[in-house]
Amino acid sequence: MKKFLATICAAALLMTGCGGEETDPEAQQDFPTPVKAIKVMVTDAPLTLSYSGQVVDRNEMKVQSKVNGSIVEKYVKGGDNVVEGQMLFKIDDRQYSSAVLEAEAKLAKSQTNLAKERVDLQRDEELWRSNAISEQTLTNQRAAVKSQEAEVAANAALLQKAKDDLADTIVYAPMSGRLGIDDVPVGTLATAGATPLATIGIVDPVFVQFAVSEQEYLRLSRGEQQAQAKGQAQPDFKISLTLADGSVYPYQGQFAEYDRTLGNETGTLTIRTIFKNPNALLVPGMYTRVEITGLKIPGAMLVPERALQQLLGETMVIVARSDNTSAIRKVELGEKIGSYYVIKKGLKADDWVIVEGLTTLREGMPLEVTQVTAKDMDFSFTPSDKVFDVQQNANK
Repeated sequence: MKKFLATICAAALLMTGCGGEETDPEAQQDFPTPVKAIKVMVTDAPLTLSYSGQVVDRNEMKVQSKVNGSIVEKYVKGGDNVVEGQMLFKIDDRQYSSAVLEAEAKLAKSQTNLAKERVDLQRDEELWRSNAISEQTLTNQRAAVKSQEAEVAANAALLQKAKDDLADTIVYAPMSGRLGIDDVPVGTLATAGATPLATIGIVDPVFVQFAVSEQEYLRLSRGEQQAQAKGQAQPDFKISLTLADGSVYPYQGQFAEYDRTLGNETGTLTIRTIFKNPNALLVPGMYTRVEITGLKIPGAMLVPERALQQLLGETMVIVARSDNTSAIRKVELGEKIGSYYVIKKGLKADDWVIVEGLTTLREGMPLEVTQVTAKDMDFSFTPSDKVFDVQQNANK
């Protein structure tokens, strides 16, 4: 008998709460739910683009020797700043000094022979004019002079080559910049054109490289074109850096280079910006956050991020209709701007979206609407960690 009564009570709980009055869900909907709603904002929205960037050398060069030999002296050490033409290394020059002396001796000998042949030619020309020798003899002597002149020229070239090789035993900086710490020690056997002796990179200015989407590239490119049409040297937007310690880099950047193609896998385009680096604070390989400010989306339709809800991979908002009932709207999102998202499709400019009070998507619920402003709800165009990140939750 007790088990029977327990079963009756459990069934009643589903309907009335076991001993309570019966609850009618439809009757509960007669009581309006207090909510806060804000009107859809339509304005020229300021847009900030943020990217993960990396500092890269504006120019990097491997220093190599032009002659073979052992490094016998170093005039610098790794990490030094050098200027173009500064001495870096000295290669053992003994064999090259000997080569110069040998080439000088050969040239002197050939010059002496040439002088003798010219004297003989002058004599033969006088003898030929007096018919003392044949014309063939004169022709042969002229050929001997030309042959000796060619030998002198060849030996002069060999001497110049020997002098150049001797001069190349001093390795100079091909450009101004900073040395890497990969420089070789004294005693290293250098092979001409093959052994890297050091690496030099330009440290002022430097490039900061990052990747943008196709849509963002078009926006930036059009911004530059508009600036050019106005005769401006630079577009209206600014490029700034935030370093790993959270500090803001004191110099603004400029666009320098665009890659020629989009990445096949990523669908992004690589861009390089150029920044002054007088104190060498930016080091190649360093990661930074690149922010581009000053862009605007004209006539953007905005709703607070707090108004957005996710259902089955789609983004929804609840609208307060003129009769104070709820309506569900599916929306298509654009860029995130501070506390807001740009709405590409799904709302009208006179819609009021609910930002507080409803936690579930319900159509046709009676509402008690309190109209609020962005200031009331502390919404702004500045990014905040307090708002709900729709995109992150959509990817979970």
